[in-house]
Amino acid sequence: MKNSQQSIVIGTRGSQLALWQANWVKQELNTHFHHLHVEIQIIKTTGDKILDSPLSAIGDKGLFTKEIEHALLERTIDVAVHSLKDLPTMLPAGLKIGAISKREDVRDVFISHPDKPYKRFEDVPPDAAIATGSLRRKCQLLSMRPNLRIIDLRGNLNTRFAKLEHSDWDGMILARAGVVRLGFKQRITQVLPIEQMMPAVGQGAIGIEIREQDPAVEKFLEPLASRAATIATTGERALLRFLEGGCQVPIGTYGRIERGEFLLDALIGSLDGKKIIRGKARGTPDRSEELGKHLAETLYSGGGKEILEQIRSVPATKPSVAG
Repeated sequence: MKNSQQSIVIGTRGSQLALWQANWVKQELNTHFHHLHVEIQIIKTTGDKILDSPLSAIGDKGLFTKEIEHALLERTIDVAVHSLKDLPTMLPAGLKIGAISKREDVRDVFISHPDKPYKRFEDVPPDAAIATGSLRRKCQLLSMRPNLRIIDLRGNLNTRFAKLEHSDWDGMILARAGVVRLGFKQRITQVLPIEQMMPAVGQGAIGIEIREQDPAVEKFLEPLASRAATIATTGERALLRFLEGGCQVPIGTYGRIERGEFLLDALIGSLDGKKIIRGKARGTPDRSEELGKHLAETLYSGGGKEILEQIRSVPATKPSVAG
């Protein structure tokens, strides 16, 4: 099929990781379509402007996507490139996911303070200070080690590494995917097993959002899509969609295909880590969405409802916005 469109504009946030992802998409498009002209347009989102509040306290979905989606609907860009875990499960009318990339390692990692003698999370002292910007991680950390001091951490990777080095913290938890993609792999002191730290929905995957009625652009994205990642994250996102969770809810899940079967693990946890509801689902890959919703219903009725209601009863704080 000959495509008349000769150029594509990619919309992205301006963070180092977001630009890495946008440039990866650009390179893949240029590899498969040599005559396609691809531009990258940086768009500042609300999440980039709110610098002094934990994401969990803001109480808003789409913090890192709304402005980019608006540009997509206004046709000033042709595709929006996101970390899939930032993309809400309910998209604005007229938009859809055009492709989900092959996933990087979904696990989280522990990065110890460079001046501390211990390199593994298990070896930190009982009252250790561990930094993370995620309630999902905080919940699981406190479940394992109730005496930990959890430090809220915002900023890009360079900022986070600098904050760690100039602090008396014992370490921080990050997603392995971003650390590896930006060349900081040597800073990882331990990769945390899934059983210890369940990842976020869509972690490690790049989600490429497009307009619904744009078959020409969708055709260009076909070589970038991963069937395995699409199946896995469709199940994860179905679970999250039912539970209506976002940054402010401690939900972890991990979907994958093993020996031709789709497997899904998930948890809902209280903010203090004292109560965690876990569950599993399995079935054929073509049922991943159905299985995700069913597992969400099971978790919800098995104690998750009370946890979520308690979390949502805490009012969000009003953040200040940087110009």
